[in-house]
Amino acid sequence: MSYQEQLWWRHAVIYQIYPRSFKDSNGDGIGDLQGIVQQLDYLEWLGVQAVWLSPIYQSPMADFGYDISDYTEIHPIFGQMQDLEVLLEELHKRDMKLILDLVPNHTSDQHPWFIESKSSKESPKRSWYIWADTKPNGAPPNNWLSVFGGSAWEWDENTGQYYYHAFLKEQPDLNWRNEEVQEAMLDVMQFWLEKGVDGFRVDVMWHLIKDKQLRDNPINPDFHESEATYNRLLPVYSTDQQEVHELVAKMRDLMEQYEERVLIGEIYLPIKKLVAYYGINESGAHLPFNFQLLTLPWEAQQIAVAIDEYEGAIPANGWPNWVLSNHDKPRIASRVGGQQAKVAAFLLLTLRGTPTIYYGDEIGMYDVPIPIQEVQDPQGLNMPGKNLSRDPARTPMQWSNAEFAGFSTAKPWLRVDKRFKRENVAIQKNNPYSMLSLYRKLIKLRNEEPTLQYGNYVPVFSNEQLIIYKRELVNHPSFVIALNLTPRPAYFTQQGESRLKGQVVVATSPEMEGHFLEEEIDLGGDEALIIRLE
Repeated sequence: MSYQEQLWWRHAVIYQIYPRSFKDSNGDGIGDLQGIVQQLDYLEWLGVQAVWLSPIYQSPMADFGYDISDYTEIHPIFGQMQDLEVLLEELHKRDMKLILDLVPNHTSDQHPWFIESKSSKESPKRSWYIWADTKPNGAPPNNWLSVFGGSAWEWDENTGQYYYHAFLKEQPDLNWRNEEVQEAMLDVMQFWLEKGVDGFRVDVMWHLIKDKQLRDNPINPDFHESEATYNRLLPVYSTDQQEVHELVAKMRDLMEQYEERVLIGEIYLPIKKLVAYYGINESGAHLPFNFQLLTLPWEAQQIAVAIDEYEGAIPANGWPNWVLSNHDKPRIASRVGGQQAKVAAFLLLTLRGTPTIYYGDEIGMYDVPIPIQEVQDPQGLNMPGKNLSRDPARTPMQWSNAEFAGFSTAKPWLRVDKRFKRENVAIQKNNPYSMLSLYRKLIKLRNEEPTLQYGNYVPVFSNEQLIIYKRELVNHPSFVIALNLTPRPAYFTQQGESRLKGQVVVATSPEMEGHFLEEEIDLGGDEALIIRLE
């Protein structure tokens, strides 16, 4: 096995935790670091090898931690630095890794850097942020829009200029063209690397650099009124500028000074643009996040084509990755239904590349309806009536049938799913037919089989119902994965001399496990199989 294949982030199953919602240890209704430590035995039992935490830094919480006022301090609601150090130590004891969220595109408006920047036009940190004059008619500098609704420019009466914010006005964007900003953020990264964290997931990596001329974005001809207002324009000048790759290369250079650390980039771009973030000669992110399974319609042929396109576009030394859900998008079970969510788990955990599981998906958690008066997410609050709140996908983890699902002894910050008494970790652990049992079985097989960790991906067949592919690795067993992405029965009749035959090792229906398949692969609705070939 080559050194590249041994790198932990190539074979690890990553588990994303939204800390506010995972486990509350002190009874204030908000999850915290000690709560995560309490559940590490569960994560070890599940078989995941790395934990990614959404932000836990000091923050006014205008955007629940993505507005940072101190990058090297822990917010008191999550605990203290000592709690983070204990978490890191306990993870490493279990041979597990810790990945932190890094939010380098913007700070909080309460960050000392911004307070100094807005104090006057002569401030030494004025150019740390993006300030611009009004147009002659008094309008904002250009037509750029905020992801969270409205103009991306906020007027500062004191200094008579606008500042740019891609998200909330409380989240001013840093000016990454300023080398002092670059150095300051690399120092932040180094602080955490020295503490022993194993990598970063870099928030909105493709936003880091903006057009120097601040040119207007063009109108999006395909915009629909049901979408976020941000989509009215195509962000060709406010995101994904060529110079961003130079910044990512600097981050990668720093990571390479430490042993086996991983740099993951959040990048919502088409595949051809996404793969540019691997960089030239491995100068970019190790894993530019691939969100196709989050954004594509759940249709077999579309997904099969997307997998092939991705496989064909990745640079020679690049490594794929896959995601089904995250804290910004609806959960997989809410998008495709509970039965298809099982099929999706097969896809996630058997494709070539590093999989990331969003907390709660392993028990089939759904998005929870949050009444309008309880909505907390600024994206939902700023665009009422469009059903764009991210709160439904961020609800408390369902641990047991105790009050508040065993998440807390107090009323949680978001309501718990009403189904928690019948859908929780404690119940599903003892049910061989549960989603949790299936996830554990899939992760166990993956962890035991080098073919599923490192093997080649070979497409076999796809149509409007089926996706069938092989995983192959020299001197190791080969596997066929057969997925039915519809509720109707589907059939694959083999043609020609070389027949795929072998034993079913994992199936959505455990009754199929141990069966030997030779001539036809017949799949029931919502069925998936992994077959170890002879």
